[in-house]
Amino acid sequence: MILHVTQAEYRGGYRIWLRFSDGTEGEADLTDHLDGPVFKPLRDRRAFARLRLDPELDTVVWENGADLAPEYLRQLVRDTARRPRRTVSTHRPTRKRAVAPAKQTPSTV
Repeated sequence: MILHVTQAEYRGGYRIWLRFSDGTEGEADLTDHLDGPVFKPLRDRRAFARLRLDPELDTVVWENGADLAPEYLRQLVRDTARRPRRTVSTHRPTRKRAVAPAKQTPSTV
């Protein structure tokens, strides 16, 4: 059976949600996979976000002609599912600040 991408949605950053003809579905994180001259323009997130599903190739393509094989994308979906999701911590460690002693003013009596 030949594998096809049947649905694709941009999910932010360099992530795409995909559904395949074999029933596999999930997110593929392409953050570390945009190497080479054809993929360099896709490092611009606006360009990356303009992905589309090509009905003739049955895979994801971009305006500059870049495309990825469905088998490769399915493997990325599986790899992404196995990795813990990267999260950005909003907790910032607090610094202890030295507090200057209060200025003493002469009291008026």
